[in-house]
Amino acid sequence: MSKNSVFVLDTNRKPCNPTHPAVARKLLTQGKAAVFRRYPLTIILKEESKNKPKELRIKIDPGAKTTGLALLSDTNMVWCAELEHRGFQIKDNLSDRRVRRRSRRNRKTRYRQPRFLNRKRRDGWLPPSLMSRVFNIESWVKKLCRLAPISTISMELVRFDTQKMVNPEINGTEYQKGELFGYEVREYLLEKFNRTCVYCNTKEGPFNLDHFHPKSQGGSDRVSNLVLSCVKCNQKKDNKLPANFLSDQPKLLALIEKQRKQPLTDTAAVNATRWKLKETLEAIGLPVEVGSGGLTKFNRKRLGISKSHWADAACVGTSTPNSLNIKGYQPLLIKAMGRGSRKMVNSDKYGFPRGAPKLRQKSFFGFQTGDLVKAVVNKGKKIGTYVGRVAVRKTGSFNIKTKTELVQGISHKYCQHTHKSDGFNYGFGELVQQKVKVVKLIISQPTNPTQLNLFDTTEFSIQTTNTKTKHTRKSKRKEGEQLS
Repeated sequence: MSKNSVFVLDTNRKPCNPTHPAVARKLLTQGKAAVFRRYPLTIILKEESKNKPKELRIKIDPGAKTTGLALLSDTNMVWCAELEHRGFQIKDNLSDRRVRRRSRRNRKTRYRQPRFLNRKRRDGWLPPSLMSRVFNIESWVKKLCRLAPISTISMELVRFDTQKMVNPEINGTEYQKGELFGYEVREYLLEKFNRTCVYCNTKEGPFNLDHFHPKSQGGSDRVSNLVLSCVKCNQKKDNKLPANFLSDQPKLLALIEKQRKQPLTDTAAVNATRWKLKETLEAIGLPVEVGSGGLTKFNRKRLGISKSHWADAACVGTSTPNSLNIKGYQPLLIKAMGRGSRKMVNSDKYGFPRGAPKLRQKSFFGFQTGDLVKAVVNKGKKIGTYVGRVAVRKTGSFNIKTKTELVQGISHKYCQHTHKSDGFNYGFGELVQQKVKVVKLIISQPTNPTQLNLFDTTEFSIQTTNTKTKHTRKSKRKEGEQLS
């Protein structure tokens, strides 16, 4: 059973302490509460609560495709979720619209004088595909603030300058390299190559950062020249040129060349929106704590938690507790779906309108497209129970999209609301069975992660083996350096 807490509101819709699902079930059975909303599960009491609720902290791990959300008390996990964005879909839709508009203008207004430089973008403008990520996170933070007694926000701000906080006197090359020198590059490459060796496609570490074109053959230290390699392939490649090492695998060579040169779009999206997201969260009125990506991974490794978006969110910032029980929690999976389109008529691949314009009325028989419904059909050819997202028609014959199929022609008479459309779709992730370590805080020791030497670098460990071959033995390198 999931231990994700149930949100509680009193009769005045004032947030109370979230409660265990068993307690919520008991309150509903006794008639002391009613279901307020299904996702996230919230109950409303039938009397006013006079107890002062315990303050909670919401933690956010922003991502280009998926953002992790976690609610924490001082010592325990309360609720977790993963929010999937639709930014790339918005970008594709805007590109498609631009092509169709240009085609139409060329056909309809061929002799019109060209107009340009007639629009001015305000300061801080970001494309709609990027702003959708900010708005999704803002929407859910405000929603959770209405359902739980949240007092503080923590978010991961990539490349946040923690050096000046630890050592205000730092300058010169020491500042340029920093205490986490090379750490963000490793994270970048792990994400870029999906934690997979580019040569043998294994996912079993440890991994090395390999110079694709060896430095001894004129290669550089640029990130575009670094790839992820397992220890066995790295030692086998040695200082050979890629064309010689992969002479019998030309397709793999072309694939690696394409992969290492392509930009990491996800990273660019996060970097472009990080400050806008911080400003948006500060405008809510709650104090905002920020933490770096290196600190998030340090906390996760310290607690022994496997990587996921919501687990990263729980480990953001210096406010992460020394013990965190995640066993039995099941993240709520939230997918941004939008609220429909303003396009009044569909078009073919050439941009010409096809079909009748859609009606301005969005609701039929009390339902609208995007509602989550449960249909119990007890007669006809489609007997069964269907739960999913509904697409409405004026005739009252609806389509229901379940997890496995699209069921068409279900009468509105069989449908019952489970959750009204709010622009998102919902599901549940896997139940966590993992136990975490309890970390004892040693006050007498320095609290800086690098000084404590607690960064887990096993994924990048450099292994040396004794061999009787005539190959020259590789020289010893400092921990964290790459092998060519």
